[in-house]
Amino acid sequence: MKIQVEEGQDKGFLPDGRHTVEITDIQEGTSEHQNVPFFAARMENEDGFITQRFYTSPTAMPILLSLYAAVGIHPEAGKDLDTKQLLGKKVSIEVGEHHYADPASGNERNIKQATGFRTA
Repeated sequence: MKIQVEEGQDKGFLPDGRHTVEITDIQEGTSEHQNVPFFAARMENEDGFITQRFYTSPTAMPILLSLYAAVGIHPEAGKDLDTKQLLGKKVSIEVGEHHYADPASGNERNIKQATGFRTA
C-alpha cells in the first residue's frame, strides 16, 4: 500500500498559546452523535497546525460569526456565508486543551481546540 503524504502533513500540533495562523483547508461533515452539520478548518503556521470543527447550529452561530469577523468577512442578513471564503485568510487564535465527556462512553476526553478569534 502506498500512502501519500502531502506538503505540511509532517507538522505537529500547535502548542498551547496565541498563534497567528492561515486557514489552509476546509472539510465538511456531520457530527457522529447528533448529526449536526459542521466544517473543519485546518489552521497552520510554521510552528504546526490545528484542525477545528465549527458547527452550523443556531447555538454555535456566535462562534462562527466571530471567526468570520476576525478574518474580515462581515455577514449580511439574508446572505449565505461560504466556507471557501475562509481559505487563505489569516487569523489570531488561542490554542488550548478542552475536556469533555464522550457522549457514547461517558469517558472524559481531551482535545486541542482553537478559540478567541482575533484579527491577525
